[in-house]
Amino acid sequence: MLQWPAAPQIGSLPMPDEWPPLAADIAELPVDELALRMLRNYVASNTGQFHRGNATNPSMWQNFGPGYSNIQVLRALAEAYDWLMFHGLVAVKESNVSGWAYITERGRAAAEDPNAASTIKAIERLDVDLHPLLATRVRRQFLLGEYEAAVLLAFREVEIRVRDLGGFDASEIGSTLMMNAFNPDKSGPLVNPTLETGEQKSIQFLFAGAIGAFKNPSSHRQVDYGDPTVAAEAVLLADLLMRLLDQLPELTPAVQMPGC
Repeated sequence: MLQWPAAPQIGSLPMPDEWPPLAADIAELPVDELALRMLRNYVASNTGQFHRGNATNPSMWQNFGPGYSNIQVLRALAEAYDWLMFHGLVAVKESNVSGWAYITERGRAAAEDPNAASTIKAIERLDVDLHPLLATRVRRQFLLGEYEAAVLLAFREVEIRVRDLGGFDASEIGSTLMMNAFNPDKSGPLVNPTLETGEQKSIQFLFAGAIGAFKNPSSHRQVDYGDPTVAAEAVLLADLLMRLLDQLPELTPAVQMPGC
């Protein structure tokens, strides 16, 4: 079930896009943009309930002009309404068999989010089977809208796992830890012996660069992930690093999945 990060407290709804759009534009708009315009109109008009049939009924649109009864326009409106329903932004009222719907809490949050389409896409990026050491806590932080915390937590888990697997003490941290753990020139404990030296060095730089770029900054200052997509991709990079650790040939299944 789609959840929604905490809505930014901006004081009021964004200026509603003109509703309805021109008939010629409705069929051309991306379904998510049309759907979010529809949602904001519902919220701005303080509509207590609404119905898919009304949203797509030609007779409801005839006052706006003949172009609105075009089959492509009506289908676009139907798809937009269904998009809202699929993403949990509207829902059929409880104990209602006739299809009357209401705006959900996440729908109201989405209506207040000027970047709602990007937020939805970012959430869907993380709707995957994250590594067991990341899945619960990191996903929860992300869905609360705590993007910096989610990224920091994800890469901190990578750092902890590398330290534990390599037998390093707590003083070894950050990129230095990664360079030592994966150093093929000094027989780092996590060097994969099945790889060529060039590949071993690439893995060393991959881990060190990822930790340096995404974990270290948040350890020392506030990092603003204004684009949730960037935060989602960062979490997925941490997920990849965890899975690369799982594939180290000398690790046993028990070591690969601690706590599982």
